[in-house]
Amino acid sequence: MTETITERCEAKSLRMTGQRRTIAAVLEESADHPDVEELHKRSAARDANISIATVYRTVKLFEEAGILDKLEFGDGRARYEDAEREHHDHLIDMNSGAVIEFVDPEIEALQERIAEKLGYKLIGHRLELYGVPKKT
Repeated sequence: MTETITERCEAKSLRMTGQRRTIAAVLEESADHPDVEELHKRSAARDANISIATVYRTVKLFEEAGILDKLEFGDGRARYEDAEREHHDHLIDMNSGAVIEFVDPEIEALQERIAEKLGYKLIGHRLELYGVPKKT
């Protein structure tokens, strides 16, 4: 990923207000998968005038432009991540709600083999695993 979220918004001719720039910067700095409420909290810490409605509208705009991916992990909260992040899969801890990113070459190869066996060329996928920690 060579361009920032802000740069990709500008390349798509999205009007970038100061508040949208703040939200984009918060998203760029996020190593997790924040929902709108968390994005609002982080953005409002930088600009107290940012309303939750502005965050909702901004993430919808960014999602429609293909800049953000909306992730739904079954907990009723939509979360967001940069659409151009390196490919990875997710393991969701059903107890804590933590989202763990991982890449496994064996899973990647298996998916390719399955697609090939079924007569398809794989162009993308999303894998979400749901679990609870083992008792030790």
